[in-house]
Amino acid sequence: MKMSVIYYSATGNTGRMAEVIADGMNLVSGAEARAFSIDAVDEDFVRESKCIVMGCPTYAADTPAAFHTWLEQRAGKLALPGKLGGAFSTAQYIHGGDEFVIRAILDHMMVMGMLTYSGGGSKGKPVIHLGPVAIATAGNTEALKPFEETFRLYGQRMADKAVELFG
Repeated sequence: MKMSVIYYSATGNTGRMAEVIADGMNLVSGAEARAFSIDAVDEDFVRESKCIVMGCPTYAADTPAAFHTWLEQRAGKLALPGKLGGAFSTAQYIHGGDEFVIRAILDHMMVMGMLTYSGGGSKGKPVIHLGPVAIATAGNTEALKPFEETFRLYGQRMADKAVELFG
């Protein structure tokens, strides 16, 4: 079952965490997950995907303009209705507004007819209420390492739910 992680990354941090989510998805039997920058989306692969996770950095408690524009102008062409969706963010500060960014992505997904999911508290710890967040200064991939386990687990949980729903 195909699954996609679509992201915007200016410094590499968000792209790194998108790859970690895809790695977690690929731990689930039958999953074939790939990560795509918004500038290099394999539209055929995404159209065939049953689960799509999207993410971007947090800029001033909001989505970056490039990602927001992509959501409004290009995401709707990817046959998203009925698919399972999730969201994540990266930021430089824990108080940067990440939950607003994740909610904005999830809201777009729901408007496009997607089913949104995170697992919430139903999967135990770590609890991922809306979607995972990684905190690191721009381009500091070493600072991302403590977050990788949670992002990988999130990918695995999303893939498990996709297989349960669409398997």
